[in-house]
Amino acid sequence: MSGEIRAVNRIEQRIAEAAKLGFEKIIVSRYNQKSTKGQLFKKDLGIEVVPMARVEEVYKFLF
Repeated sequence: MSGEIRAVNRIEQRIAEAAKLGFEKIIVSRYNQKSTKGQLFKKDLGIEVVPMARVEEVYKFLF
Protein backbone atom coordinates (compact mmCIF):
# COMPACT_ATOMS: atom_id res chain seq x y z
CA MET A 1 0.00 0.00 0.00
CA SER A 2 1.66 3.20 -1.16
CA GLY A 3 -0.57 5.89 0.37
CA GLU A 4 -0.21 8.12 -2.68
CA ILE A 5 -2.93 10.71 -3.21
CA ARG A 6 -3.80 10.58 -6.88
CA ALA A 7 -4.77 13.44 -9.16
CA VAL A 8 -8.39 13.89 -10.23
CA ASN A 9 -10.01 15.31 -13.34
CA ARG A 10 -11.57 18.78 -13.45
CA ILE A 11 -9.91 19.91 -10.20
CA GLU A 12 -10.83 23.57 -10.74
CA GLN A 13 -14.53 22.66 -10.89
CA ARG A 14 -14.22 20.55 -7.75
CA ILE A 15 -12.50 23.37 -5.88
CA ALA A 16 -15.17 25.83 -7.02
CA GLU A 17 -17.92 23.48 -5.83
CA ALA A 18 -16.26 23.05 -2.42
CA ALA A 19 -16.04 26.85 -2.08
CA LYS A 20 -19.69 27.16 -3.08
CA LEU A 21 -20.62 24.66 -0.36
CA GLY A 22 -18.84 26.82 2.22
CA PHE A 23 -15.54 25.01 2.68
CA GLU A 24 -12.65 27.31 3.57
CA LYS A 25 -9.84 24.81 2.96
CA ILE A 26 -9.44 21.84 0.63
CA ILE A 27 -6.71 19.22 0.35
CA VAL A 28 -5.83 18.19 -3.19
CA SER A 29 -3.24 15.92 -4.73
CA ARG A 30 0.10 17.58 -5.27
CA TYR A 31 -0.08 16.15 -8.77
CA ASN A 32 -3.04 18.46 -9.47
CA GLN A 33 -0.93 21.44 -8.52
CA LYS A 34 -0.17 22.12 -12.19
CA SER A 35 -3.90 22.50 -12.76
CA THR A 36 -4.23 24.92 -9.86
CA LYS A 37 -1.16 26.82 -11.11
CA GLY A 38 0.61 26.29 -7.79
CA GLN A 39 -1.67 28.73 -5.98
CA LEU A 40 -2.30 27.84 -2.37
CA PHE A 41 -5.18 30.28 -1.99
CA LYS A 42 -7.86 30.94 -4.58
CA LYS A 43 -8.72 34.55 -3.77
CA ASP A 44 -11.50 34.67 -6.32
CA LEU A 45 -13.13 31.62 -4.68
CA GLY A 46 -12.20 32.33 -1.06
CA ILE A 47 -10.77 28.86 -0.44
CA GLU A 48 -7.33 27.70 0.63
CA VAL A 49 -5.93 24.87 -1.51
CA VAL A 50 -3.46 22.59 0.30
CA PRO A 51 -1.53 20.23 -2.01
CA MET A 52 -0.35 16.92 -0.51
CA ALA A 53 1.20 13.80 -2.00
CA ARG A 54 0.67 11.10 0.62
CA VAL A 55 -2.01 10.04 3.10
CA GLU A 56 0.53 10.30 5.94
CA GLU A 57 0.90 14.03 5.19
CA VAL A 58 -2.87 14.46 5.48
CA TYR A 59 -2.93 12.70 8.88
CA LYS A 60 -0.14 14.93 10.18
CA PHE A 61 -1.92 18.01 8.85
CA LEU A 62 -5.26 17.07 10.41
CA PHE A 63 -4.08 15.69 13.73
